[in-house]
Amino acid sequence: MPRVSVLMGVYNCAKTVEASIEAIQKQTFTDWEFIICDDGSADDSVSVVKKCAEADSRIIFIQNDKNHGLPYTLNHCLKYASGEYCARMDADDLCDPTRFEKQVKFLDEHPEFGFVCTRMKRFDERGFYELNKGPGKIQPTKKDLIKGSPFSHASAMIRKTAYDAVEGYRDIPQIQGDEDYDLWFRLYAKNIFGYNLQDELYFFFDGRDASKRRTMKRRLHEAWVRKEGYKALKAPIWSYVYAVKPILLALIPKFIYDRLRKKGR
Repeated sequence: MPRVSVLMGVYNCAKTVEASIEAIQKQTFTDWEFIICDDGSADDSVSVVKKCAEADSRIIFIQNDKNHGLPYTLNHCLKYASGEYCARMDADDLCDPTRFEKQVKFLDEHPEFGFVCTRMKRFDERGFYELNKGPGKIQPTKKDLIKGSPFSHASAMIRKTAYDAVEGYRDIPQIQGDEDYDLWFRLYAKNIFGYNLQDELYFFFDGRDASKRRTMKRRLHEAWVRKEGYKALKAPIWSYVYAVKPILLALIPKFIYDRLRKKGR
Protein backbone atom coordinates (compact mmCIF):
# COMPACT_ATOMS: atom_id res chain seq x y z
CA MET A 1 0.00 0.00 0.00
CA PRO A 2 1.20 3.56 -0.66
CA ARG A 3 2.46 5.55 2.30
CA VAL A 4 0.63 8.73 1.29
CA SER A 5 -2.95 9.18 0.10
CA VAL A 6 -3.49 12.55 -1.59
CA LEU A 7 -7.00 13.98 -1.17
CA MET A 8 -8.37 16.43 -3.72
CA GLY A 9 -11.87 17.78 -4.24
CA VAL A 10 -12.66 19.25 -7.67
CA TYR A 11 -15.44 21.69 -8.47
CA ASN A 12 -15.36 23.59 -11.79
CA CYS A 13 -11.56 23.62 -12.01
CA ALA A 14 -11.09 22.45 -15.59
CA LYS A 15 -8.59 25.24 -16.33
CA THR A 16 -6.32 24.55 -13.35
CA VAL A 17 -6.70 20.94 -12.18
CA GLU A 18 -4.25 19.41 -14.66
CA ALA A 19 -1.41 21.64 -13.44
CA SER A 20 -2.30 20.77 -9.84
CA ILE A 21 -2.16 17.06 -10.66
CA GLU A 22 1.20 17.53 -12.38
CA ALA A 23 2.55 19.22 -9.22
CA ILE A 24 1.90 15.95 -7.36
CA GLN A 25 3.33 13.82 -10.16
CA LYS A 26 6.56 15.85 -9.94
CA GLN A 27 7.07 15.07 -6.24
CA THR A 28 10.46 13.62 -5.34
CA PHE A 29 8.60 11.30 -2.94
CA THR A 30 6.73 8.90 -5.22
CA ASP A 31 5.05 6.36 -2.91
CA TRP A 32 1.56 7.83 -3.12
CA GLU A 33 -1.95 7.33 -4.42
CA PHE A 34 -4.03 10.27 -5.61
CA ILE A 35 -7.75 10.22 -4.78
CA ILE A 36 -9.62 12.87 -6.75
CA CYS A 37 -13.35 13.44 -6.20
CA ASP A 38 -15.43 15.59 -8.51
CA ASP A 39 -18.11 17.46 -6.58
CA GLY A 40 -20.70 17.94 -9.32
CA SER A 41 -18.69 20.14 -11.69
CA ALA A 42 -20.57 21.83 -14.52
CA ASP A 43 -17.47 22.45 -16.68
CA ASP A 44 -14.98 20.00 -18.25
CA SER A 45 -13.30 19.04 -14.96
CA VAL A 46 -14.45 15.41 -15.19
CA SER A 47 -13.00 14.84 -18.65
CA VAL A 48 -9.71 16.49 -17.69
CA VAL A 49 -9.29 14.37 -14.55
CA LYS A 50 -10.36 11.17 -16.32
CA LYS A 51 -7.70 11.77 -18.95
CA CYS A 52 -5.06 12.17 -16.24
CA ALA A 53 -6.29 9.04 -14.44
CA GLU A 54 -6.08 6.96 -17.60
CA ALA A 55 -2.44 7.96 -18.00
CA ASP A 56 -1.43 7.35 -14.35
CA SER A 57 -2.62 4.28 -12.46
CA ARG A 58 -1.89 5.96 -9.12
CA ILE A 59 -4.86 8.29 -9.66
CA ILE A 60 -8.20 7.08 -8.31
CA PHE A 61 -11.12 9.09 -9.71
CA ILE A 62 -14.47 9.15 -7.91
CA GLN A 63 -17.56 11.35 -8.19
CA ASN A 64 -20.29 12.68 -5.92
CA ASP A 65 -23.88 12.27 -7.07
CA LYS A 66 -24.27 16.08 -6.87
CA ASN A 67 -22.52 19.10 -5.40
CA HIS A 68 -22.14 18.55 -1.66
CA GLY A 69 -19.29 20.84 -0.60
CA LEU A 70 -15.74 20.21 0.56
CA PRO A 71 -16.34 18.40 3.90
CA TYR A 72 -18.49 15.73 2.25
CA THR A 73 -16.08 15.46 -0.68
CA LEU A 74 -13.00 14.98 1.50
CA ASN A 75 -14.81 12.39 3.62
CA HIS A 76 -15.65 10.59 0.38
CA CYS A 77 -11.94 10.60 -0.51
CA LEU A 78 -11.03 9.30 2.96
CA LYS A 79 -13.16 6.20 2.37
CA TYR A 80 -10.73 5.21 -0.40
CA ALA A 81 -7.53 6.25 1.39
CA SER A 82 -5.16 3.41 2.27
CA GLY A 83 -2.04 5.41 3.09
CA GLU A 84 -0.50 5.96 6.51
CA TYR A 85 -0.50 9.71 5.83
CA CYS A 86 -3.12 11.80 4.01
CA ALA A 87 -1.99 14.91 2.13
CA ARG A 88 -4.34 17.67 1.05
CA MET A 89 -4.16 19.33 -2.36
CA ASP A 90 -6.56 21.83 -3.92
CA ALA A 91 -7.45 21.73 -7.60
CA ASP A 92 -6.16 25.23 -8.41
CA ASP A 93 -2.94 25.19 -6.39
CA LEU A 94 0.68 24.12 -6.90
CA CYS A 95 3.44 22.90 -4.59
CA ASP A 96 7.18 22.44 -4.38
CA PRO A 97 8.51 19.07 -5.66
CA THR A 98 10.07 18.35 -2.25
CA ARG A 99 6.88 18.95 -0.26
CA PHE A 100 5.96 15.29 0.38
CA GLU A 101 9.55 14.25 0.96
CA LYS A 102 9.96 16.80 3.75
CA GLN A 103 6.54 16.22 5.33
CA VAL A 104 6.89 12.42 5.37
CA LYS A 105 10.36 12.72 6.88
CA PHE A 106 9.01 14.97 9.62
CA LEU A 107 6.11 12.67 10.54
CA ASP A 108 8.36 9.62 10.46
CA GLU A 109 10.77 11.27 12.89
CA HIS A 110 8.16 12.95 15.11
CA PRO A 111 5.41 10.51 16.15
CA GLU A 112 4.28 12.98 18.82
CA PHE A 113 2.65 15.16 16.12
CA GLY A 114 -0.58 14.21 14.36
CA PHE A 115 -0.10 16.41 11.32
CA VAL A 116 2.30 18.81 9.65
CA CYS A 117 1.67 21.85 7.46
CA THR A 118 4.00 24.19 5.60
CA ARG A 119 4.31 27.88 4.90
CA MET A 120 2.62 29.06 1.73
CA LYS A 121 3.27 31.43 -1.09
CA ARG A 122 0.16 32.89 -2.59
CA PHE A 123 -0.21 33.77 -6.24
CA ASP A 124 -2.81 35.32 -8.49
CA GLU A 125 -3.15 35.77 -12.23
CA ARG A 126 -0.09 38.03 -12.20
CA GLY A 127 2.32 35.71 -10.42
CA PHE A 128 3.71 34.98 -6.96
CA TYR A 129 3.52 37.30 -3.99
CA GLU A 130 4.05 36.63 -0.30
CA LEU A 131 1.29 37.52 2.14
CA ASN A 132 2.68 36.08 5.34
CA LYS A 133 5.19 38.51 6.83
CA GLY A 134 6.26 36.42 9.80
CA PRO A 135 7.44 32.80 9.95
CA GLY A 136 4.25 31.63 11.66
CA LYS A 137 4.02 29.69 14.93
CA ILE A 138 6.08 26.52 14.59
CA GLN A 139 4.28 24.52 17.29
CA PRO A 140 0.85 26.09 17.85
CA THR A 141 -0.74 25.41 21.24
CA LYS A 142 -4.39 25.24 22.21
CA LYS A 143 -4.16 28.88 23.21
CA ASP A 144 -2.99 29.82 19.70
CA LEU A 145 -6.19 28.40 18.19
CA ILE A 146 -8.24 30.97 20.08
CA LYS A 147 -7.10 33.94 17.98
CA GLY A 148 -7.34 32.16 14.63
CA SER A 149 -6.37 29.13 12.61
CA PRO A 150 -2.56 28.70 12.79
CA PHE A 151 -2.40 26.14 9.98
CA SER A 152 -2.85 26.12 6.21
CA HIS A 153 -5.31 23.35 5.44
CA ALA A 154 -4.34 22.85 1.81
CA SER A 155 -0.71 22.18 2.73
CA ALA A 156 -1.52 19.66 5.46
CA MET A 157 -0.30 16.09 5.71
CA ILE A 158 -2.32 14.31 8.41
CA ARG A 159 -1.94 10.85 9.90
CA LYS A 160 -4.84 8.61 8.88
CA THR A 161 -5.16 7.62 12.53
CA ALA A 162 -5.70 11.30 13.42
CA TYR A 163 -8.51 11.60 10.88
CA ASP A 164 -10.03 8.40 12.25
CA ALA A 165 -9.84 9.70 15.82
CA VAL A 166 -12.25 12.54 14.98
CA GLU A 167 -14.20 10.67 12.26
CA GLY A 168 -13.00 13.00 9.50
CA TYR A 169 -14.69 16.29 8.71
CA ARG A 170 -18.04 17.33 10.10
CA ASP A 171 -20.48 17.65 7.21
CA ILE A 172 -22.85 20.22 8.65
CA PRO A 173 -23.97 23.60 7.24
CA GLN A 174 -22.47 25.59 10.12
CA ILE A 175 -18.86 24.83 9.15
CA GLN A 176 -18.96 25.16 5.35
CA GLY A 177 -15.87 27.15 4.40
CA ASP A 178 -14.25 26.63 7.80
CA GLU A 179 -14.02 22.85 7.90
CA ASP A 180 -10.27 23.10 8.49
CA TYR A 181 -10.53 25.35 11.56
CA ASP A 182 -13.20 23.01 12.94
CA LEU A 183 -10.88 20.05 12.31
CA TRP A 184 -7.98 21.66 14.18
CA PHE A 185 -10.20 22.36 17.19
CA ARG A 186 -11.42 18.77 17.32
CA LEU A 187 -7.93 17.32 16.90
CA TYR A 188 -6.46 19.56 19.61
CA ALA A 189 -9.35 18.68 21.93
CA LYS A 190 -8.03 15.10 21.72
CA ASN A 191 -4.43 16.29 22.25
CA ILE A 192 -3.47 15.58 18.63
CA PHE A 193 -1.17 18.46 17.76
CA GLY A 194 0.25 19.96 14.57
CA TYR A 195 3.54 21.46 13.43
CA ASN A 196 4.39 24.12 10.84
CA LEU A 197 7.45 23.55 8.67
CA GLN A 198 9.05 26.89 7.87
CA ASP A 199 9.76 26.04 4.24
CA GLU A 200 7.44 27.61 1.66
CA LEU A 201 6.34 24.38 0.01
CA TYR A 202 2.75 25.14 -0.99
CA PHE A 203 1.59 27.67 -3.58
CA PHE A 204 -1.96 28.85 -2.99
CA PHE A 205 -4.01 30.45 -5.78
CA ASP A 206 -5.57 33.66 -4.47
CA GLY A 207 -7.27 35.12 -7.54
CA ARG A 208 -8.70 38.57 -8.03
CA ASP A 209 -12.20 37.38 -7.14
CA ALA A 210 -11.09 35.79 -3.84
CA SER A 211 -12.62 38.63 -1.85
CA LYS A 212 -16.07 37.59 -3.14
CA ARG A 213 -15.88 34.67 -0.72
CA ARG A 214 -15.82 37.14 2.16
CA THR A 215 -19.58 37.02 2.80
CA MET A 216 -21.44 37.59 6.03
CA LYS A 217 -22.70 33.99 5.86
CA ARG A 218 -19.13 32.72 5.70
CA ARG A 219 -18.13 34.92 8.64
CA LEU A 220 -21.08 33.70 10.68
CA HIS A 221 -19.93 30.13 10.03
CA GLU A 222 -16.48 31.00 11.34
CA ALA A 223 -17.98 32.61 14.44
CA TRP A 224 -19.94 29.40 15.10
CA VAL A 225 -16.84 27.24 14.61
CA ARG A 226 -14.88 29.43 17.02
CA LYS A 227 -17.60 29.26 19.67
CA GLU A 228 -17.84 25.46 19.45
CA GLY A 229 -14.07 25.13 19.31
CA TYR A 230 -13.54 27.18 22.44
CA LYS A 231 -16.09 24.99 24.18
CA ALA A 232 -14.30 21.80 23.05
CA LEU A 233 -10.96 23.14 24.32
CA LYS A 234 -12.56 24.35 27.57
CA ALA A 235 -11.09 27.76 26.84
CA PRO A 236 -11.48 30.61 29.35
CA ILE A 237 -14.57 32.78 29.09
CA TRP A 238 -12.58 35.79 27.84
CA SER A 239 -11.69 33.87 24.67
CA TYR A 240 -15.26 34.03 23.41
CA VAL A 241 -14.67 37.70 22.54
CA TYR A 242 -12.69 36.44 19.55
CA ALA A 243 -15.81 34.74 18.17
CA VAL A 244 -16.99 38.22 17.14
CA LYS A 245 -13.81 38.91 15.12
CA PRO A 246 -14.97 37.34 11.79
CA ILE A 247 -18.20 39.32 11.89
CA LEU A 248 -16.29 42.57 12.40
CA LEU A 249 -14.01 41.69 9.46
CA ALA A 250 -17.07 41.25 7.25
CA LEU A 251 -18.08 44.84 7.99
CA ILE A 252 -14.75 46.30 6.79
CA PRO A 253 -15.04 47.99 3.36
CA LYS A 254 -13.73 45.80 0.56
CA PHE A 255 -10.90 48.12 -0.52
CA ILE A 256 -9.51 48.26 3.03
CA TYR A 257 -9.81 44.49 3.44
CA ASP A 258 -7.96 43.90 0.17
CA ARG A 259 -5.12 46.19 1.26
CA LEU A 260 -4.80 44.31 4.55
CA ARG A 261 -4.61 41.00 2.71
CA LYS A 262 -1.85 42.32 0.46
CA LYS A 263 0.12 43.37 3.52
CA GLY A 264 -0.29 39.91 5.01
CA ARG A 265 -2.14 41.08 8.11
